[in-house]
Amino acid sequence: MLLLRRRAALLTGLALGCAGLSRAQALEAPGSDVLLTITGRLRRPNQPGQAAFDMPMLQRLPQTEIVTRTPWYATPRSFSGPLVRDVMAAAGARGDKVQAVALNDYRVEIPFDDLMRYDVVLATLLDGKPMQVRDKGPLFIMYPFDRRPELRTAVYFSRCAWQLVKLEVQ
Repeated sequence: MLLLRRRAALLTGLALGCAGLSRAQALEAPGSDVLLTITGRLRRPNQPGQAAFDMPMLQRLPQTEIVTRTPWYATPRSFSGPLVRDVMAAAGARGDKVQAVALNDYRVEIPFDDLMRYDVVLATLLDGKPMQVRDKGPLFIMYPFDRRPELRTAVYFSRCAWQLVKLEVQ
């Protein structure tokens, strides 16, 4: 009888632990205006068929800063925010490529492998300040050009979508 109680307690503990793990891994729902929507191949959507992120959700992810030169600014600038791979992981996204879509409907295809191999930042801050739409914000995909000089090509510059609103995982 004691053995059965111990087994029941163990199974109950395992069930509760697994249920807690599932809740901990689920993507929370946005509590304010959605800035970024991820669609396509997702395992953890928080809305039907998509993962929606507001600024607080992006700010709760680990943050990274890169200082780099770009064709759009005369001097090196600081770009801060979560790594795009961490945003993708939060949504359970996995694919071969990602189509980045900007506010003006600019679209660019990014190999998913880029997001895993390079520290590509989803910049929410420029020089420590939030970016307004007129300043290429509020979200800007930025590659670490100065850390990885081989990225300083037109191909990688074109993958830096500013005023980002959507990522389509394929």
